[in-house]
Amino acid sequence: MSAREKRIPELAEEAVKKARTRTLQSGRNVVEAVDGELVETRPDGSRKVIRPLASPILVAPGQKLIRRRK
Repeated sequence: MSAREKRIPELAEEAVKKARTRTLQSGRNVVEAVDGELVETRPDGSRKVIRPLASPILVAPGQKLIRRRK
């Protein structure tokens, strides 16, 4: 893996943080996962829980999962 490829997660995290900040500064709400809940964050800093989230599924690198239809 090249040095540039290794920086992708770091750059992605920074881009998401900047996008979140810009969105809130423009007066719009942001929907995000916080502590196992789906939360709507408003520009004034208040938060509204939309619903709880399912437990995360741990996946090892290279592991493949097949999603079953309900």
